[in-house]
Amino acid sequence: MSGTHNKVSRASIIQAAADEVAAFDRLCPDWAEWPRSWRGEDSDVVIGQNIVERLKPFLHELLRSQLADKTLRRHRDHLWMLGGEIIRRRHDDPDLCKQSVKALLFNLIEEEGGPLIWPRISESEQRSFDATCRKLFRFLQQSEIP
Repeated sequence: MSGTHNKVSRASIIQAAADEVAAFDRLCPDWAEWPRSWRGEDSDVVIGQNIVERLKPFLHELLRSQLADKTLRRHRDHLWMLGGEIIRRRHDDPDLCKQSVKALLFNLIEEEGGPLIWPRISESEQRSFDATCRKLFRFLQQSEIP
């Protein structure tokens, strides 16, 4: 009997993982293109790839939270904005080029929110962006992603 139970449990786990991958692909069909969309120069693509690898676990956590589709899309869009802002700031401040992506994230987001986006967005858009950054900050602190 326990053999059958283990097979059902494994099948359920495999199905849940497949469902999560499919949900991620629906939420971020252009995920692989994010690093190229942020680049100012070709060398930015590698940093962009590191950024998406840091953000991916957070997006999966948001999916597991069963948020409304609109909320998920808003967080996704804010993460895309954050990645672009990280790349932009690296171009503006050579000292940031020496930092790891993990350090950049922790230097640009905090308990209070994220960086001011340039070109400037509306105050309500910035507040919404800050809410995503606060969630990301808490997630990164709790998960201590290496």
